[in-house]
Amino acid sequence: MSLRDIVKDGDPILRRISRKVDNFDGKLGKLLDDMRETMKHADGVGLAGPQIGIARRLAVVEVGDTYIELVNPVIVAKSGSQVGQEACLSVPGKACMVERPMNIVVQYSDRFGKQHTGEYSGFVARACCHEIDHLDGHLFYDFEYKGGYRQADKK
Repeated sequence: MSLRDIVKDGDPILRRISRKVDNFDGKLGKLLDDMRETMKHADGVGLAGPQIGIARRLAVVEVGDTYIELVNPVIVAKSGSQVGQEACLSVPGKACMVERPMNIVVQYSDRFGKQHTGEYSGFVARACCHEIDHLDGHLFYDFEYKGGYRQADKK
């Protein structure tokens, strides 16, 4: 495993829509291992492909005992609401309040291409949403909560 450099805010790759992963091979497995090691080394709870300069639809999330490798993830259902503070390894020194769903259902593949459906709630749901946003070129502060509406709702 290798540590990867984390791309910082201002790099155009963070605003690109990531492409689907098509090859489920040893190279993908190594990349996911590197992402997990990089995330842990940086004291994060999630990391998406664009954050290490790879515009592919993949992310890792680790909260407590829950570790998820999300390849080509799609949120298919969400319910409830939570507002909490978020920060990002790619945006050092900035944090803001963001509204997220309390519960989500995500369909995704694992490193071998096997399809999964996961149901997550609370902070795990928040982390998954944050990382999946990266895959669509969004950063957490795009959705800053301002007491009743999100900044993105004004656009």
